[in-house]
Amino acid sequence: MRIAYLECFSGISGDMFLGALIDAGVLPRLLEETVAALGVGARLEISRVVRSGISATKVDVWVDGEKDLPREEYWAKHGDVAPAPLRQAQGRPSPAKTGPEHHHPEHEPGHHTHDHLHEHEHSSGHEASRVEAPAPHEHSHDHSHSHGRGLTEIREIILRTAISATAQKTAIAIFEALGTAEAKIHATSVEKVHFHEVGAVDAMVDIVCAAVGTESLGVEEIVCSPLNVGGGTVKCAHGTFPVPAPATVELLKDAPVYSSGVQAELVTPTGAAIVKTLATRFAAFPEMKIEKSGYGAGSRDFPGHPNVVRLTIGEAASRLAANTSSETVTVLEANLDDLNPQVFGYMLDRLFEEGALDAFGVPVQMKKNRPGTLLTVLCKPEAASKLTQLIFSESTTLGVRRRDEVRQTLARRWENVRTQWGNIRIKIASMNGTVTNFAPEYEDCRTIAAENHVPLKTVMQEATQAYLGKGEKH
Repeated sequence: MRIAYLECFSGISGDMFLGALIDAGVLPRLLEETVAALGVGARLEISRVVRSGISATKVDVWVDGEKDLPREEYWAKHGDVAPAPLRQAQGRPSPAKTGPEHHHPEHEPGHHTHDHLHEHEHSSGHEASRVEAPAPHEHSHDHSHSHGRGLTEIREIILRTAISATAQKTAIAIFEALGTAEAKIHATSVEKVHFHEVGAVDAMVDIVCAAVGTESLGVEEIVCSPLNVGGGTVKCAHGTFPVPAPATVELLKDAPVYSSGVQAELVTPTGAAIVKTLATRFAAFPEMKIEKSGYGAGSRDFPGHPNVVRLTIGEAASRLAANTSSETVTVLEANLDDLNPQVFGYMLDRLFEEGALDAFGVPVQMKKNRPGTLLTVLCKPEAASKLTQLIFSESTTLGVRRRDEVRQTLARRWENVRTQWGNIRIKIASMNGTVTNFAPEYEDCRTIAAENHVPLKTVMQEATQAYLGKGEKH
């Protein structure tokens, strides 16, 4: 199985993700054609930069001949401008403009920076770093949306863009994730919000190109690392907000995050929405045979901190990884040195009755040279508290250790075989469609042996022979 690993050790933003896609092999022309198909008066500028010694691809969005600025640069230039409020369906923007450079609606304060919703992707602490001047391109210009765009209109634009249905669905899903987070922050509904940030042309470019570029990678799964969110505060249309911004926090629920101490906004809401939509899981670097990798650059060059996101493409290292399922289980442990063995056996039975996946005891030598038993219980995380209480009530322990672990399991199924005493279930484990193990179900064999007064081993042997004979007939 071909997979991709996204490493966000310096956060992630839309432009950084596009840079990593191109650096990992996505054709620049594909994204350029996608931007042209949108027909919103935008184009891409693609260049090579170095971030703390790492060469990376930098992507900037130009709209009607002007490059979109990172949030902090915009507010340094226009900090005295009263921003338009978040527009809802019944609202309209403030007519105030800051000067001739704001002739286009995309360059209103809210449009220009995506503000608190998703600054601009470059706000991952990114200052522009250009290597080449923009080349002139002709695109159709969209000047009709000074009031911002609603999600319905954004969907319509994406659906009429000449890209695949899969890419359209992905792009819309990213926008919906972003809009849902923003609507929750502002206590309104997605359909009532007019996105002066999300509807900005550069945001549409980032999101739609992310969807198209990801599809072209040809990977079955994207795995993401924990995300470095940065720290400090960031200035936006609604004031000075803590980092990560409110919409980013909402989008990254259930995702592993941390801060390395860099005082800048490293994960933008658009970057968070891309991860939320595209990543299937969060994990450390997976087992894989590396095929290629790519680096996408942010705008700032932090001393000693490479401001890039890395995308690594490859084949899952083992067939096992692609054909087993993983799940998190909770492990409960307790040391017992003064428990009646009869009570221990009863407690194991009770643990299984209450949902333990497995429970067992191992002889151990404890302090003061006392022999004891190490009780180990495996269970689903949601059953851990109940089983812990059971261990406390049924045993003499004063403490129970608890930890979560990941286990991989083979595909399993049941088949019935007929014996002279009745049907017995056979548990069959397989990998890649090949049977790797099988065994008669103990409880079935035990019941038959007791009811028919025959040795248990005889019943198990006949059940095994019946299964093998059934396979030979097929």
